[in-house]
This record gives sequence, structure tokens and C-alpha cells, in this order.
Amino acid sequence: MVKKIVGTGVLLVLALALQAGVKMYTLKSPDGKVKLEVTAGQGIAYSLFYDGRLLLKPSRIALHTDLPEADHWENIRITGTKQRHVSETVQAPFYRVKEFGIDCNELELRLNNGFSLVMRAYNDGMAYRFVAGRKGEMTVVEERAEFNFADDFEAYIPYSTNPKDPWNMAFQNFYTKAPLTQYNTELPAFLPLTVDAGTVKLTLLESDLEAYPGMFVRGDGKTPALKGVFAAYPQETFKNKWRCQETVKTRRPYIARVAGKRTFPWRIMAVTAEDTQMPVNHLVYALAAPNRIGDYNWIKPGKVAWEWWNDWGISGVDFKVGINTPTYKHYIDFAAEQGIEYVVLDEGWSDPKQGDIMTTVPEIDLPELAEYARNKGVGLILWAVMNVLDEQLEKACRYYAGMGIKGFKVDFLDRDDQKAVEMVYRIAETTAKYKLFVDFHGMYKPTGINRTFPNAINFEGVFGMEELKWSNPDMPLYDVTMPFIRMMAGNVDYTQGAMRNAVKKDFRDIYSSPMSQGTRCHQLATYIVFDSPLVMLCDAPTAYRKEPECTRFIAGLPVVADETRILQGKIGEYIVTARRVGEDWIVGGLTDWEARTVDLDLSFLPEGMFRAEIFCDGINADKKGEDYRHEYRDVKREDRLKMQLAPGGGFAIRLKKNHN
Repeated sequence: MVKKIVGTGVLLVLALALQAGVKMYTLKSPDGKVKLEVTAGQGIAYSLFYDGRLLLKPSRIALHTDLPEADHWENIRITGTKQRHVSETVQAPFYRVKEFGIDCNELELRLNNGFSLVMRAYNDGMAYRFVAGRKGEMTVVEERAEFNFADDFEAYIPYSTNPKDPWNMAFQNFYTKAPLTQYNTELPAFLPLTVDAGTVKLTLLESDLEAYPGMFVRGDGKTPALKGVFAAYPQETFKNKWRCQETVKTRRPYIARVAGKRTFPWRIMAVTAEDTQMPVNHLVYALAAPNRIGDYNWIKPGKVAWEWWNDWGISGVDFKVGINTPTYKHYIDFAAEQGIEYVVLDEGWSDPKQGDIMTTVPEIDLPELAEYARNKGVGLILWAVMNVLDEQLEKACRYYAGMGIKGFKVDFLDRDDQKAVEMVYRIAETTAKYKLFVDFHGMYKPTGINRTFPNAINFEGVFGMEELKWSNPDMPLYDVTMPFIRMMAGNVDYTQGAMRNAVKKDFRDIYSSPMSQGTRCHQLATYIVFDSPLVMLCDAPTAYRKEPECTRFIAGLPVVADETRILQGKIGEYIVTARRVGEDWIVGGLTDWEARTVDLDLSFLPEGMFRAEIFCDGINADKKGEDYRHEYRDVKREDRLKMQLAPGGGFAIRLKKNHN
């Protein structure tokens, strides 16, 4: 009876709650717009309001463990409360901004079963987490996390791509747009997931995921509700024959085995009144554990010459191209001449069938390549299957750091159960010890570990350019949807930079000679729109040398910014991003397959003149994706630029302060 009436009227609910022994607590954001109503007694539930409007009806939360005295969630008692205001400045290396402020109100409820519940209300969302204060260890059998929406809102749902075993997959998919009541009950969805409530959008995220499985959600296909679901703890695993990738065969009847005294991950509901607020929401980073590695000045973000996407596609040379020393010297030479900081040795430099990261194939002389790269001022990054590196982690880090290798690109985790998450933290911590950075490819979405370990510099968990080698999806649509949803969680290893650019009717998926969808300027703009402090140039040196204007522009773009703003945009349609680096700015715009005109207001610039270098779609870019216009002009903050975007198009601008 109480559950049914909650949310229909605060005074009535409060009266009935008091009669039933249920207590209610209210928490508001500093600006008063985000409001949480928490009830405790007959279980714990919370409701979410924004600007007086109910968005989430009472949604129950609990942690069910193997400790009988800690599992009485249906008759919970509050033994104490604590409220405080949290305000601080967060330093954010290799993030979309150099630093940012957080401001929220916090409510802590101490429970009679040895747990506490901490809830926070920010101006741009809410978050909660459980805290355990018990001795010894405990098993988490199940976590209850309900999200009971107030109406049948439309959602952007990234379903698991593996119907047979949904917990084993690459966390890469398009967003299915559908009302919550039309949820496909055959599959769970991974996070982030966005729900469009009309006046605001709600995005489900999580942060500080450590020694615990990541959260998926399911719907029942009937009601506008989602509930959290989790991969169970692995019991038996096996390694596949090709890459020695560890895959789970059987699982235990619980989701986690944890210390009795710990914090649990933050469950986040970001609330954004404007689409332009979504890509610059900082809640995931803000709620993560602070820096554990200390000094991070040895970490150098930058661009990477990459061979796998272009299939080692060099031509016009006097050696046999392939996974061999001459080919990688050629990539190193290209990187050096263009000022590109790194070259990656992707899959094949060590024998994937052997599962031994300490040996190289006979065609590769790695010490020679490392010395050659060092003399050229280029760093090398080594690709590895995640569990293969983990099995020889300390030894490999010590050896390759001593050789001068700068970092690892680790791949094919394809899970986020507790053991997988522990592996991620172990790799981040150990690589930092040896001053190596790590690019987490084949990985679940970021959950703030890049704050805890700043050497965890980039993450996949994104439907990136590699998909165009073997499929024909609607990539321009994804490119103007993903920044509003997935990028809320953190950096993206999207792997862009194609110099073969096809309009919609001409695109073909060709594995060994891949192309992009959309225009050349669409590709250039992704280097500005997407958060990527370690970003690939996916095409071959041969292709880039034929396009010196575009190559010079890409190679010269900064990859980290002091400030990021979304100037214009609408999810699933277009986006315009501006980033400030010192006194200078870069601006990028992307559209879906619809041509559009962007009226670019330059009032974000400070006073003074700026020299603008502009790449925009050519007049025939709707027929020939590689057609573009390149120009320079002097501009000031009072000016406006009319940018004509072709279908699947874009624009990229670099604005340098004129001190004359």
C-alpha cells in the first residue's frame, strides 16, 4: 500500500510512511532542481525529481549477501544519518578539461545491517553507492538496482551482441531507439544507456568500478522499467586456440566475493536539460577514486601511426610489406617526418597462438626497432591480449620498459565480471609502476579508472572505425549519437583517420583496403569532436603522403584541451565541439547523412584577431566524399561562419591567436 502511494503526494506519503515505521529523507542539488526522496523501512527505495517533475518512481535498491544478519533488507532500520555539502576542484589530466569543480549535497544513511547508503544530488544528476563496514569477507549473491521510470519514455539502448552468452562480448553496438515498454527481453544492455524524458534526458552510468562486476540492465518488455543485472563470478575458463583469449565457461551462483569493509560502485543517473550538456557531463570522472600513481608527468598523450586497420597497406617500397622489421621502420619514418608521437605494433608481432608476450615472431627484431624509434624521437606501443599480458605482467613490464617501450594496447577482454575488472586494475597499477601507459582496447566502457590511474589513457568500448572493414552500418548516425551517450563515460579509442571516403551509395566493406563512410572533413572533425588523448591515424603512410594538407592538419592537432564546450548539437543529428588549448581553439562539426548548414557563432572567442585554418566539405562532397575546401581567414569573436555540411559531412577549424 505504501509503495503504491509513494510519489502521489509528499504529505500523504510522509504520513503513511510514519504510520508504517518507514522514514523518508529528502536530498536536493545545490540549485534545487534535482531532488531525491529516499524511503527506508520496508526496504530502501528512492524517487527522482527534476524541476518538480517526477522522473523515477520509487525504485528499490539492495545488496544481498551470504551473511544472514546483513540480509534483512525488507525490514531495514536507519541507525544514523549524516549530511554534508561537497565542493572541490578536480585535476583531470588527459581528460576533456584540465580541471573542473564539483558541487553537490550528500546524505549518508547508516543501516542496521552493517551497510551505509551514500546518496549525492548534483545540479546535473544523482548518484548512490553502498558502503560496507564489516570484518572478513562476504559474498554478494545479488544486487538489486531498479529504475522505474515515470512514463514510457523512449530510450537509446545498446544491447549485448552475443545472444548465447551476453556477458562475453566487446561492448560495441549501435543504439536501438525504442520506448521502454518495447525493450527486447532476449538481451541485456550495457551502459551507458540514455532515456529521453522529453524535457530532460537521463543517462545511466557507473563509476569507481573496482573488484566488482559492471552493471547491465534489462527491461521486461511491458513496463517502463529497467533493472540492474550482473555477470556472475567466473568458475571455469578456457583459452581459445587463436589468441589464447580467456573466456568464461561456467559461473558461480553469485556475482562477487569481496572484502567486508569496502565501498561499492557508484550508480549514476545523469540529468541533462540540453543535449549539448551530455558530452561534457563529468560525473563518472568526478566520482572515481583519486589518483593513485602520484606524478604523471612522464605520460605523454599523442597520436599513433597504426597499421592494422589499413592492413599494413604500404606501396611503392622496395621491401615485402608485412609484420616485419622493414615495414615497422617505414611506419617509424612516417611518424617522425609528420611529428606523430607513436607507432603501435598491433596483433602479429608476437605469436598469438603461443600466448607468450615475451617472444617475438622471427621477422621482428624488437630491440632494433626500439632503438631505431628512439633515435627518431618516436615511441613504440605493443599490442597484447589482456589475459596473456596479465599472466606475465611484472616480467613483461620490467623487460619492455627497460627496452624503451612506452605502453601497451591491451585487447580482447570482452567481459566485465569481477575477475575481469580486477585484471584491468592490476594491469593499470603494474604498468604505472614501470612508467608505461595503457590503451584499453576490447574493453568495457570507462568507469573513472583514468582518474585513479592516469596512465590508463584511452578505452574502446565503442563501435569504431574497425567495423567498416567487415560491415556496412550507418556510421555517420553513430558518430553523432555516441558523443552524447558513450562519451559521457570517458575517452574513446575510435581509431579514425581514413583517407578513402565514400558517400552512402559508394561505400563497400573491403577488409584489406577499407574506407570510411561520409566525407574527408567528417574524418578530420572526429579528431576534435571525440575525446581521445591517444588517437590513431588508421590509414597507411602511403595514403597520408598523397594527402599532405589533411595529414599535416591531423598531425598538428592537440589531443588534450584546457576546456571543452559543445556549441551546438542534437543527439542523432549533429554536433559542434570547441576545445581551448592555451589561447588557441579548435572547432569540429559532424552531421549524419542529412546535409545541413551550421551557423557558427564565434562569440566563445576572447577579444582579438584569430587566424582560422578551415577544412570544410567541398561543393561536390555529396558525390565524392574526398572533396573538401581548405582556406585561411582572419576572424574575431563578433564574426559568424556559415558552414555547409554535405551528407555524412563535417568541418574542422583551427583558430590561432594573432599577436601582431
